[in-house]
Amino acid sequence: MNDARAPKVIVIGSGPAGFTAAIYLSRANLPNLIFEGNQPGGQLTITTQVENYPGFPEGVQGPELMEKFRTQAVRFGTQIKTQQVEKVDLGTHPFTVYSDSETYRAPALIIATGAEARWLHLPGEESFHGKGLSACATCDGFFFQGQEIAVVGGGDTAMEEAIFLTNFAQKVTVVHRRDELRASKIMQERALKNPKIEIAWNKVIKNYVGDEKGNLVGLKLQDTKDSSEHELEVTGCFIAIGHKPNTDFLAGQLELDENGYIVTKPGHTSTSIEGVFACGDAQDHQWRQAVTAAGTGCMAALEAERWLAAQGF
Repeated sequence: MNDARAPKVIVIGSGPAGFTAAIYLSRANLPNLIFEGNQPGGQLTITTQVENYPGFPEGVQGPELMEKFRTQAVRFGTQIKTQQVEKVDLGTHPFTVYSDSETYRAPALIIATGAEARWLHLPGEESFHGKGLSACATCDGFFFQGQEIAVVGGGDTAMEEAIFLTNFAQKVTVVHRRDELRASKIMQERALKNPKIEIAWNKVIKNYVGDEKGNLVGLKLQDTKDSSEHELEVTGCFIAIGHKPNTDFLAGQLELDENGYIVTKPGHTSTSIEGVFACGDAQDHQWRQAVTAAGTGCMAALEAERWLAAQGF
């Protein structure tokens, strides 16, 4: 460890959860180090207008919001490493964190590595992010008042998002590759009974259609049975095929659920290993909001502070 102030807590991940944890740790005068990883700022850095984060009545750009988080953490003394964590050793104490260029040790860790939405990975997909294409109905549904939009998926998440989006959209078309839904019966019934929802059975998106300004104006759909194609005119498309937590580097060392989310004790951020805490979307598979991630980041910092004090650090 080359830093003069060896960290008592290492935070892995730099979204709202990680930076909030760092702010609280620094305010408690606990030396801490945060790894920003390959996507400093997390998922919000690919989000344009954020209008549901408290304190910004006019809205705020995602990258700008995360830069404010970062500036605040640095102001109070957080050390930042723009490095990717490759692996950790949780079998010995203090814990060892291996980045892509250095090795660090600390008596406590906070995991805030987030989760990534599963995308279709179609050509040019990234260019439509923030221009009609989204993976979060709660975040972006408000922008589609009175419009015709699509939701891709057939599980509970897709049905929940489609139903939620009917609060804003004139029509929601659910694009599903099969002739039956995977969602629970009650969610299927709610969606199928909603007059604003229509199901495009046995369809997949072949490509996105944009206008001269790069905004989404349609989807080219292909039938999975006869390969026929047609264009669906929509100004918004929500991908609802699940999320993948960024926890692969923890496999075999920390208890994860069947989908890879970190298991924490009910009402807490403590994990299966004492001194290791988890917050944000890496352990939250239900809400996945910036404000809830920040809240659990606060919880993790406070729990880490109390744990360190109890251990005499």
